[in-house]
Amino acid sequence: MGKRRMPDLYRAPFPLYTIKVDPKTGWVITAGGGGGSKTGIKNAVHFLGLELVGGQHCATLVHSHDTDTRATMNLAIGGDVIAAGQDGRCSLMRFRQRQPRGKAATKDAGGGSEQGTARRRAGKGGKGSEGAAARGNVSEMNDNTTQISVDTFGEVQSDLNPQDPLQKCVRFSSDLSLLLTGGTDGHIRVWEYPSLKEKLDFKAHEGEIEDLDISPNNKHLVTVGRDFACSIWSGNQLAMSLCWHEKMPQIAAKSYRYMSCRFGKVEDQKDTLRLYTVQIPHKRDRKPPQCYLSKWDGQNFLPMLTNPCGTEVISTLAVSDSGTFLGLGTVTGSVAIYVAFSLQKLYYVQESHGIVVTDLAFLPDTLKGQSLKGNNEAAMLSVAVDSRCQMHTVRNRSKWFELVALI
Repeated sequence: MGKRRMPDLYRAPFPLYTIKVDPKTGWVITAGGGGGSKTGIKNAVHFLGLELVGGQHCATLVHSHDTDTRATMNLAIGGDVIAAGQDGRCSLMRFRQRQPRGKAATKDAGGGSEQGTARRRAGKGGKGSEGAAARGNVSEMNDNTTQISVDTFGEVQSDLNPQDPLQKCVRFSSDLSLLLTGGTDGHIRVWEYPSLKEKLDFKAHEGEIEDLDISPNNKHLVTVGRDFACSIWSGNQLAMSLCWHEKMPQIAAKSYRYMSCRFGKVEDQKDTLRLYTVQIPHKRDRKPPQCYLSKWDGQNFLPMLTNPCGTEVISTLAVSDSGTFLGLGTVTGSVAIYVAFSLQKLYYVQESHGIVVTDLAFLPDTLKGQSLKGNNEAAMLSVAVDSRCQMHTVRNRSKWFELVALI
């Protein structure tokens, strides 16, 4: 662990702000862009085909969906639908797989082997990463690759900030009955899905909402804002406000603010739930103070454990499907994986990106996701403003123990 340059899994022709993995197909969906500025930097959603070849992950651009003048800053996947935050709106896009057009011709020409070689090179971040797939050059993609169609079928106004409307976060409920958004105007908006009929609109925080999540049974909504608050809601009614430093008198009031929140399962405990929050310093000091990672009971929201997680300011949080691992990204480009049970650091690469990490996504625990993990206990993707997508893996710890026993 420490400072080292990770190989790029993929490099886009624009800054990347968000990433998710479709649990059914295993497609990696990442997006970003230059926004409405006339810099020539495009705005798009990229679909990547992920493979595990000889123990090495590699990615190929499968489809690029242009989003015109609006960069996608955050997204959520619900079935075959992407909810994408673009400025002050949430755009709903349905994606489908189509049959390859040049499959027969490629087979006759023996092109499959050449394509596989290109994919392996792109995955290693070597010379092949300068090719069309690694750069995201759509015009040079082969017609024999998987074909995807993307159609926008709906849109809602998710932020009404009169100065600079911006959706900051979006979630689908686990049963896909609700779509939830938060933005710079401090409002939480909830729509019935798929009708997109507005169900709730209420002021949750003074100032920007940083993050939100909803419990698997839709009973509780948790939100964090720049007003130092982490709030638990039942519908639009405030159920309680959390205080992570209640038993830490050395922490001054309003010296920290909440940055992220996520619900997570507990492995082998079906009905047990945890809530994880990240707290970062409100102001930067010459001697950077610690950031903190907290674990809460997901039913009664009593605090369970709080640990420091370094002096690099945390920018994003992810939880694995099983609830076993937590992922952290920082504003300085570092990436870490923690054990959820103990909040102990298991993996860390300092300045892996060298600039703010904007999003993280663990490979899902579906059949497709498991096959892509290989011999790794966890595999997590990271994206950053540097346009790079990287893969971070934790080897199966049972294999470590077997190796030690042999020695």
